[in-house]
Amino acid sequence: MDRIKNAYLIIVFIPLVLFSQSAEVEDNWQPFRYFLGKWQGSETSPSGDGQCEREYSLILNNQYLYISSKTVFLPQEKNPEGEIHEHWTVYSYDRNKKVYIARQFNSEGFVNVLTINSGSANTDTLIFLSEKLENLPDGFKARLTIIKTSQNEFKEIFEIAPPNQDYTQFSTNTWKRVS
Repeated sequence: MDRIKNAYLIIVFIPLVLFSQSAEVEDNWQPFRYFLGKWQGSETSPSGDGQCEREYSLILNNQYLYISSKTVFLPQEKNPEGEIHEHWTVYSYDRNKKVYIARQFNSEGFVNVLTINSGSANTDTLIFLSEKLENLPDGFKARLTIIKTSQNEFKEIFEIAPPNQDYTQFSTNTWKRVS
């Protein structure tokens, strides 16, 4: 009886083990792995010219991409008091809709929810469009364009548009990989 039980267990479990080993796990973060690590850069915006640092990491069992970013604007003609801008961004992937969603929390109290179709995420130019902007008047929209310029550099352009108007550039960042 034990031999029959053992044979049954082998027949049932070997295909399960083989199937689980051969099944490929989809890497939803492949289009964004380029960004993982630490970056330094510069920003030009209405606040003036600033120096930036940023880190990209996968968090919570690799389910989310987390970005911590800080820009320091020293006192300058455009901004005599200077300022520090920080934001945290959490990217998620909606497997059902095949859409990446970026939720960006800014130190000024703005929350931007931006999306990009997964098919568009596999290129050297990523364009995110706003789905929701918190703490701005209704009708505003935003666009974030990220352009990979080399293996260790990228450019970022953030644009906003008031209701019924075209996008205008709000800020431009250039980034270089540190690690």
